[in-house]
Order: sequence, then structure tokens, then C-alpha cells
Amino acid sequence: MQNSLQTGLVMRSTGSWYQVLQPDDSVIDCRIKGKFRLEGIKTTNPVAVGDKVGYEDMGDSTGVIRLVESRKNYIIRKSVNLSRQAHIIAANIDRAYLIITLVAPVTTTEFIDRFLVTARAYQIPVTLVFNKIDLYSDQELQLLDELERVYSTIGHDCVRLSALNGTDVQAFQKRLVDHVSLLSGHSGVGKSTLINGVQDNVDLKTAKISEQHQDGRHTTTFAEIVRLPYGGFIVDTPGIKGFGIIDIDKSEISGYFPEMQALLSECKFNNCNHINEPSCAVKKALKDGRLAQTRYDSYLSIYNTDTEDSYR
Repeated sequence: MQNSLQTGLVMRSTGSWYQVLQPDDSVIDCRIKGKFRLEGIKTTNPVAVGDKVGYEDMGDSTGVIRLVESRKNYIIRKSVNLSRQAHIIAANIDRAYLIITLVAPVTTTEFIDRFLVTARAYQIPVTLVFNKIDLYSDQELQLLDELERVYSTIGHDCVRLSALNGTDVQAFQKRLVDHVSLLSGHSGVGKSTLINGVQDNVDLKTAKISEQHQDGRHTTTFAEIVRLPYGGFIVDTPGIKGFGIIDIDKSEISGYFPEMQALLSECKFNNCNHINEPSCAVKKALKDGRLAQTRYDSYLSIYNTDTEDSYR
């Protein structure tokens, strides 16, 4: 860090300006100076929320970001406007919480698995948070039981709650203390309601679900960090419809499914794609019921689909 620069945390980005938390806990609006790029990856946003930056106070209540410190991790998605480039959602995350709903709107297992693959690729641990449990029928609760079984078996923590009713929100709040936690999911899954529920000094906008489309309206336009009064930060992200896989070779995809990775050495061929090859340990595990069909279907979709258009 250059001696003339102060160190701050990027709290919010609007594309051209960045709100940076200063050492005295005040916030300064900053522009960027120069080019910042992750090595080997072209990104549409060179500075992301969660970045630790070096900035120069210009003396007019604004600053200039002149460098970005090394990131311990980050999570990216395909850019909405430039499908061949990546957009950094957030950096320096301790844990990601994927908010999932089985109704109003429905979160598909493919969306869940795409998020998990990306998070695993960038070394971000994930907890699955099943929200709106107060709305679930007996059939949907049975589906929830099965999903928890599938994902807990492969090492993912699963949480049930109702952000609207406050059910188990206090227990969830304890997980966030003194950590940088990213909340992500489709629009309408209740991220803003949950954030409002875990702390008192922020009232984020919420919106009702469209009854016609059962789809959420976008209430968060830009990713931003919410500071928690009891210690820690939440990264609130815009609702996303899908999650494209970035910068992962097809031959490597199975390695990001932990239950498949454990079987790779048992396949007859070292370059097995687990589709039509003989003596495939993954296909055998699927047949024997040791590999969930939904997980395998997600693998095939990621392997076979050009995600540039449909998953952003």
C-alpha cells in the first residue's frame, strides 16, 4: 500500500462511483484511477463491493481509488450486457448464503447447483437457506426434506426459516456475527426481508411477488454491503434469474461436484465425461441411487449447454 493512500472497504458500487468505508467509519464517494484487472479474467467491474482499496482523499469530499488489494476470493457471474465477460458480484467473502424458495418463486435445483459449482471454483463456502417455510404444503415439506438430505450429504449446511414471520431468523443472525456474508438468490426469495429481520438500522426495499408470473421484482439494483450493528457485514446482491458458469473447462466440471469428484479415480478412463463411457463409476453410482438424479441432470446441463444467453 502506498504511503500516501488510505485503506478503505468498498461498500457500494453504482458503476462509476464507489462508496468506500473510511478508517473513521465515515463513507467517501470515490472514482477509479487507472486499470484494475484480475489476472487472466476480463471483468466489466474492475472494483467490486468487498474490495479493500487504497484511495486518495481529494479534499472535496471525494476520493480516487488507485489500487485494489489482493482478493482472498471473489464470486462472479456472466455480465448481463456483455455475455463473454464476467461481472464480479463481490470479493473477500467469508461465506455465501444462497436463499432458496420452493414456492413464490420456485428455485430450481439446476440454479442451486450452478451457484454451488461457481462458489466451489472460487473457494467460497455455501450455506443453503430455505426461506418461506410458512407457505409450504406437506408435499413441499417432503421435497425440502429430500433436498436437505442431498445437499447435507455432500457437505453443505442447510437452514430453514421464514424471514417474513421471523421463524428461526434470530438463530440465523448469530451466524453472521463478525463475518462478511453474501446473500444471493432469485428476485423475490426474501433477501431484503431477511436482512431487515437480522438488524434494526436498515430498511431495505421489498416488493410483492407478481401473481401472474410468480416471479420477483428486482428491488436491489446494485450489490452493496450492509454493516451489522453487532459486528460483521452482509453483501446484498441483485436478484438473479440464472447463474452462468465462468472460466471452467468442460473436463473440469465434474470435479466441482464433490460426490462425483470422489468417484473419478474409479472410472475406467482418466478422461471420462460420465455420459456414454463404459465402466463409469459416476453412472454406476447414479444407477445404484448413491448419486442424486437432480445433481447428475445439473451436471449434464452445465456440460452440454452454452450458458451465455439463458443463464446470466
